Amino acid sequence: MRLKVEDINNNERMPETFAFGVIDSATHVRPGPNRNPALRWDTLPEGTKTLVLICVDPDVPTKPDDVNKENRLVPEDLPRTNFYHWVMVDIPADTNGIDEAACSDGITPGGKQDPPGPDGSRQGVNDYTSWFAGDKEMAGLYFGYDGPCPPWNDSIIHHYDFVLYATELARCPVEGEFRGPDVEQALASHILSEVHITGTYSLNPDISA
Repeated sequence: MRLKVEDINNNERMPETFAFGVIDSATHVRPGPNRNPALRWDTLPEGTKTLVLICVDPDVPTKPDDVNKENRLVPEDLPRTNFYHWVMVDIPADTNGIDEAACSDGITPGGKQDPPGPDGSRQGVNDYTSWFAGDKEMAGLYFGYDGPCPPWNDSIIHHYDFVLYATELARCPVEGEFRGPDVEQALASHILSEVHITGTYSLNPDISA
């Protein structure tokens, strides 16, 4: 099973094209193009019925005390947690890819409610839903892909793991506003194969990604 995420080389910096936020010399960060990258895959294992796609950042701070604060850094040794940027299930096995910007092209305040995807697929809620929960201008349910926007004062580079699962499931047993952990739990014992491509990204100009 093979996966290619176009314009993203494994363990190298992601282009700003795919980011929710980009570096701004005056304000630290400004909105990015937020286009989903193009993905291509092949050599699926025998018995594959549907595919599942997840993009997750495992480097998100567990405490907000220092996040995006002037004259402070998010400590390198702070415990980190997962932040899900894209969750898609029920991708037909006869699909061989997703085009750039086919599922996301720009930022939608309040979140995309019915983002397009391959025929038959379903997209879950990403973690910008929780991040913007207290923001009256941005709060909402964020379905589909929304790209990187790590803290601009983080002392570490963030990693964005694109994972494609080949499954024996005709339909993933999740419903409604499902999220990354819901899907990962539902996939237990149903994965035939999986493949990963990891991009990196930072909004801190003092470190390289």
